Amino acid sequence: MAKKPQPPSVKAEQTGRYRTGIYPGTFDPVTNGHLDIIGRAMKMVDKLVVAVAVNAGKGPLFSLKERVAMCRREVDNLKIKNADIEVVPFDTLLMDFVTARGADLIVRGLRAVSDFEYEFQMAGMNTRINGKVETLFLMASERNQFIASRLVKEVASLGGDISSFVPAAVNRSVRIKYKT
Repeated sequence: MAKKPQPPSVKAEQTGRYRTGIYPGTFDPVTNGHLDIIGRAMKMVDKLVVAVAVNAGKGPLFSLKERVAMCRREVDNLKIKNADIEVVPFDTLLMDFVTARGADLIVRGLRAVSDFEYEFQMAGMNTRINGKVETLFLMASERNQFIASRLVKEVASLGGDISSFVPAAVNRSVRIKYKT
């Protein structure tokens, strides 16, 4: 579901350039932490592409189609004024995807020092592949620092309450998968 190109935003008029960011992830499932990063990233870019990775190696709970639909629904629910946000699947090298989309920024969320170590390595590799693309790290807000999709699934699989970690519709979808 591609959106029509938007006219230059106030940000683009101020900086003289239209900035497109890519926020890649598995989003299995999309959490309140992901949505917080999306909302905050929109303050820094004119367009944000939420890129949902196939990532079969992680053994996702939800299919790619389900994860894309879930992300689209929750992004629409954010109701960010004048937001140009697109949610799309991808199954290529991230830097190839970034180039194909004409983006110049990768957005990544960080929760802890362990996230930084991995993301630092990835940013270095990505820079080596395409030095024109910057990586923007956004620290998780205090209320979301501990939320990880992996932990959400673990808690849900054991019958725990995940309602404060994910939107209500995502909670229902996870519960259906685990039949709890």
